[in-house]
Amino acid sequence: MQLVVARIGRAHGIKGEVTVEVRTDEPELRLGPGAVLATEPAEAGPLTIETGRVHSGRLLLRFEGVRDRTAAEALRNILLIAEVDPEELPEDPEEFYDHQLMDLDVVLADGTEIGRITEITHLPSQDLFIVERPDGSEVMIPFVEEIVSEIDLEEQRAVITPPPGLIDESEAVIASTRDEDGSGEDGSEDGSEDDAAGEAKKGDA
Repeated sequence: MQLVVARIGRAHGIKGEVTVEVRTDEPELRLGPGAVLATEPAEAGPLTIETGRVHSGRLLLRFEGVRDRTAAEALRNILLIAEVDPEELPEDPEEFYDHQLMDLDVVLADGTEIGRITEITHLPSQDLFIVERPDGSEVMIPFVEEIVSEIDLEEQRAVITPPPGLIDESEAVIASTRDEDGSGEDGSEDGSEDDAAGEAKKGDA
């Protein structure tokens, strides 16, 4: 299984290093020296990691054959892709790879359906589930213990106990936007919140 583990950012310095937006829980494994990664677009790779270090909280990588800032800048926005065994699991039983969580049903403790996980966004402070609701709208659910009480891979569901306003407030925003542009009717919703989009950091592996 091929999974995106990072996105290359801007060049750092003049010796070919680049910043990377990490999309894996295990950068030391997926993005360590010697790792050979496929790319998107495919013609940019494969890329072999020569060195890696953390600077000011950001991971910096240098790839074999990339020796100056111009070559490093040419790699900007390229996705790095690792080959991962679909049966492989994280060592910590409380951690999950993104591909394990995608498409899980999201329900309340009483079984009420909220939607389906369509994307996982990884922010510096926390991870977010992007959940598509039955009406096509989206809601963001922080992946924290206080809210996501259970991940049941056998039943393919994530049980949540949202605080007041997390779900209802999202509905209100969507409804309000539709009312303003005159495209909605009472009791109906469509579309998604403007700020629901984000870039994943925690890796698909």
